[in-house]
Amino acid sequence: MTHEGSPLTIGVLALQGDFREHLHVVSSLGEKAVTVRRAAELDEIDGLIIPGGESSVMDKLSRTFELAEPLKAAIASGLPVYGTCAGLIMLADRILDGMAGQQTLGGLDVSVRRNAFGSQRDSFEEDLDVPVLDGEPVHAVFIRAPVVDEVGPLASPLGTLADGRVVAVEQGNLLGTSFHPEMTHDYRFHEYFVEKVRARRA
Repeated sequence: MTHEGSPLTIGVLALQGDFREHLHVVSSLGEKAVTVRRAAELDEIDGLIIPGGESSVMDKLSRTFELAEPLKAAIASGLPVYGTCAGLIMLADRILDGMAGQQTLGGLDVSVRRNAFGSQRDSFEEDLDVPVLDGEPVHAVFIRAPVVDEVGPLASPLGTLADGRVVAVEQGNLLGTSFHPEMTHDYRFHEYFVEKVRARRA
């Protein structure tokens, strides 16, 4: 176990998707960034980021590599996990329009809808007020993004679009955003997650 003040070891699930961008962000924040592809690697990390990508492919690969059940166990045991875009879908307890047989890891008491805003051509950007983050609004990039249709009693919304749709949520050690903060130079959501990880390690 590392001592207080030393860099955290933040894993990024590297089965598919834009995991390299998250590795860069974590490193830029002064923490140790490592890829996670095997169950044994979960024992070596303080927190985990599940990146954007294709949630149905991530689901299949996590089961193929016998990683899904260990991930569920780690989440249940309190491992801090941050899911962006497809990662949010993976953390949701309920998926409303999944592919046939698609499963999630669960943990977040939310219902999500995949590709809620249309195809990649319908990608957009919007400034969001996020009260838990100090400073100016968050400039959020949405690419084939999911939306949180329902927030259960165990979860809390952190940010909404102008029309009220929820696009950022948290529940205990879990954090999820519909958008891609790794694609901007505003890393406050990553910093917020790192603080969750540091608090748990302390």
